Amino acid sequence: MTDDLYLPFAERTPDGQYAAVLRAIVTEGERTPTRQGVEALTLMQQTTRYPLRNGFPLITERSVKGFWPKAVGELCAFINGATTVEEFAAFGCDWWDAWATPEKTRKRGLPDGSLGPGSYGGAFHDFPAPPGREPMDQFTHLVEQITELPELRTHFVSPWIPQYQVRGEGKTPGTTIAPCHGWVHVRVLNGALHLHMFQRSGDVPVGVPSNMAQYAALLLMLAQLTGTRPGTFHHTISDAHVYVDQLDAVQEMITREPRRLPTLTLTEEGRAVTDIHDFRATHFQLSDYEPHPAIRGIPVAS
Repeated sequence: MTDDLYLPFAERTPDGQYAAVLRAIVTEGERTPTRQGVEALTLMQQTTRYPLRNGFPLITERSVKGFWPKAVGELCAFINGATTVEEFAAFGCDWWDAWATPEKTRKRGLPDGSLGPGSYGGAFHDFPAPPGREPMDQFTHLVEQITELPELRTHFVSPWIPQYQVRGEGKTPGTTIAPCHGWVHVRVLNGALHLHMFQRSGDVPVGVPSNMAQYAALLLMLAQLTGTRPGTFHHTISDAHVYVDQLDAVQEMITREPRRLPTLTLTEEGRAVTDIHDFRATHFQLSDYEPHPAIRGIPVAS
């Protein structure tokens, strides 16, 4: 369903939405303390809109050419229920160690190397069910419901299991990190599949570019599986922030001219996938990517 999706590269409009969000945070954000120990500039409710016809939302303000496959692989791991560092590694994700240290896991009564049943993989693949029923695989249900009843407004997935996200005196969460992204609402309109991803918290310089790539790729996956046309990726960040030690990199990015967005398509093998659990990052191929140079060493809060 992606062969004729994109406009020819030369006909696409350069996209500056990501830089505009960064600029808004820098100019309007409130300086706040964080639990990561580094202050942040925070601005609430930032929404962007990417019709895939104008290109795939892989940022061009700095190159992320070598990283986007890992971001897509991470989402594939979540969909398959991964909750441990070892399971993530099988999908090419090698950055979860900092959130699964013995200090963090044992504090929550979790096995070493585990993010816990309240993490993304637990919620997406094994959402708790009432007594006597099996845990719910949300993405299996999502594909089935879109296919059978495309007209519904209730195509929805949540990463949030409330009982595992409690904080405060005498309360122990069931995860080492509360999910930041992954509230997904899908709508099929006139045969086109549109996906709105809401995230409660977004590290805009570092984490958000990965999230954009992940969930826009999910749109392509879902369209492939349900026989619909890929439409528009909508993205809302409730708490959009820039850590103060990232400001130099951000100032560089917002001075760079907007460029056209690239093309991401499914490979021949990817177009043959019939089960959402079988998708892998290798099922996608990138072309027409002409970003500004990479910016090395942007700090990551953990």
